[in-house]
Amino acid sequence: MRLAFLGTPDFALTVLRRLAADGHDVVCIYSQPPAPRGRGQALKPSPVHAFALEEGLTARTPSSMRDPEEIAAFQALGLDAAVVVAFGQILPTEVLEAPRLGSFNLHGSLLPRWRGAAPVQRAIMAGDPVTGVQVMRMTEGLDEGPILASETLRIGPLDTAGTVFDRMAQAGAGLMSETLAAVARGEALETPQAQAGATYAKKIRPKEARIDWKTPGREVDWKIRGLSPFPGAWFMLPTERGPVRVKALLSGFEDADGPPGTTLDDRLLIACGSGAVRLLKVQREGRGPQDAEAFLNGHPVPAGSALA
Repeated sequence: MRLAFLGTPDFALTVLRRLAADGHDVVCIYSQPPAPRGRGQALKPSPVHAFALEEGLTARTPSSMRDPEEIAAFQALGLDAAVVVAFGQILPTEVLEAPRLGSFNLHGSLLPRWRGAAPVQRAIMAGDPVTGVQVMRMTEGLDEGPILASETLRIGPLDTAGTVFDRMAQAGAGLMSETLAAVARGEALETPQAQAGATYAKKIRPKEARIDWKTPGREVDWKIRGLSPFPGAWFMLPTERGPVRVKALLSGFEDADGPPGTTLDDRLLIACGSGAVRLLKVQREGRGPQDAEAFLNGHPVPAGSALA
């Protein structure tokens, strides 16, 4: 089919690569504008935009798809369908209805649970045991369109947002490939979403990332894994030179008690409001991620240390 692809992160790139391999004519790729990245904060293209540049594909990076000129340019593409994966903008009806067969979104939850911007992170942070990936026909409402295909994914006790995203991208790429083929044949079945049980996955805000050790340990564990690898839940670690900021990137819950924020042993078992979390992977500010054992070899944290 003659397609436009709208997406931004690596998660979206996995799907784009599959559609290109399927032989679709991807006539235009849309992505968010280049943004400051890395330690130097130089402007760099998103993963999807970078792929388009490498492959010599037509790419557009509009700051708003509501701009009348952008809408007109999109309508002029003569599309069979549009595929949207983590694009990062809400699309107007004029864009959604421009393709002959419609616009289709790959969404990272089992709708209507976790509509919105951060469904994978919110599912883990809420302690959901399962999530999923779905292909949805896009409508004007936020993630309210009918479902064409679904695949359920388990969230394990050591899963992070990063590991779930990786599995979801692979499953979603296949799901979108199969769905577009069914749409092209006129065989796709659409199921309206349930009216009950809708929840909203709000965008992750920086102020959410700091760990409150007075929170129950299971919730702290969910938060750590839900915010890993980005932005990373963090705390302040006391050192001889003063407190330093450390991200917790992987953890596990343990049934142990003590004053919240206190280390219960010398292997990063931290007491919470109830229960405790064992930190398994951390990242000191300005350094790379490390397994807890390697981190402790260079920065011992004795039992009884008070974290903030």
